[in-house]
Amino acid sequence: MPIMARIKNPFRRLRLTLAHVTLKNSYRSLADRINLFPQGAPPTELLFRILETLFTRDEAALVALLPIRPFNVRAAAKVWKKPEAESRNILETLAGRGMLLDMEHNGEQLFVLPPPMAGFFEFSMMRLGNTYDQKLLAELFYQYLNVEDDFIRALFAGGETQLGRVFVNERSLPASPALTVLDYERASEVIHTAEHIGVGACYCRHKMQHLGKACNAPMEICLTFAGAAQSLIKHGHARRVDAQEGMALLDRAIDHNLVQFGENVRQQVAFICNCCGCCCEAMLAAKRFAILYPVATTNFLPEVDADSCNGCGKCVEVCPVEAMGQVSASDPHHPKKKKARVDEKLCLGCGVCVRVCPSRGLSLRPRARRVLTPATTAHRAVLMAIERGQLQNLIFDNQAHWNHRAMAAVLGVILKLPPIKQAMASRQMKSIYLERVLATKNIAHREQ
Repeated sequence: MPIMARIKNPFRRLRLTLAHVTLKNSYRSLADRINLFPQGAPPTELLFRILETLFTRDEAALVALLPIRPFNVRAAAKVWKKPEAESRNILETLAGRGMLLDMEHNGEQLFVLPPPMAGFFEFSMMRLGNTYDQKLLAELFYQYLNVEDDFIRALFAGGETQLGRVFVNERSLPASPALTVLDYERASEVIHTAEHIGVGACYCRHKMQHLGKACNAPMEICLTFAGAAQSLIKHGHARRVDAQEGMALLDRAIDHNLVQFGENVRQQVAFICNCCGCCCEAMLAAKRFAILYPVATTNFLPEVDADSCNGCGKCVEVCPVEAMGQVSASDPHHPKKKKARVDEKLCLGCGVCVRVCPSRGLSLRPRARRVLTPATTAHRAVLMAIERGQLQNLIFDNQAHWNHRAMAAVLGVILKLPPIKQAMASRQMKSIYLERVLATKNIAHREQ
């Protein structure tokens, strides 16, 4: 018999009903806050169960009030109407569990609520054996991400600009300078230039481990950089490594035929995951939503040399997104002989297949059209927001006031966009001011 039916006192039943509604309202408010950012999360019952596991009711109500942009303790205290000392304790407790990131900027401690992915979903599983029930979380995450597909579809296939991109396997590059490979296309360059580097457990593989579905690829292999690494290292969710160990981890990942999948920006990359095709969300999304191009590819494609390919099938075995196949070699002397074939619409251009080819029957060539990569996280966020109809959320922070500094930063990105994206931005903002700024900019451009 349900507990409510066993409670005879009607006032007691009313109080319990109101408490349940209040509990749900806290998590609904938090879900609404999460969905102000382009990388949101569809508010289903599974999401509420995840949020209930990660946040207390009081924490959910407080986090729901936090700004989108980084903020200091004073700003949190003001919006919460709490003393700064109490607010600092709450913020540091949340950061200690990986629900917030905290970092130093110009000598000031700043906090930010990261998106669910890449963000606090992963952080809850990056440290083995923390304060959460990680087996329960693994089951909830699996249902929310791998069974229901609304979240993954919205995250990876909601617009042209994607959250993540693939880095080329550097061992697959030819020794001669036949290909133009820019620095930002190399994972090694990110490692060598990062101010902070952290390594933590692979969220995807850790989740699958709790479900008995994990492969034997390395667990402690996913890298974070810059401010995100600084915060995760500080609170024990990642281990600090130097560039030399970072390169050793990259080599280990390449040895296991893992794909380097990182933040889709050219500057200040925040993360590089080392992904398998069986556990990792990005590779699974690339297979499930292939025609929607959920992952930004490299600028390269493998090319088959029919004379060298011996049809061994090793390229097919290692391809993480099933873009490699085999067809008849059409050899009249060996009618059963096979050769590799590339499905260019599915191929990520990672180059893993090229590295394992024993006959050198595969090589990388440039794509016909170069893939465009956003310059910075802000650039990517604005593009994603425009494409997903959420630009206003980046400018009207907390829907409470017009923020001139935020507007200036976003406007600076918009002015550099192609005209079609500028028009989309103007329609979403319904702003005469923005239309005039864009018109003035375009007139000036034509007169140059």
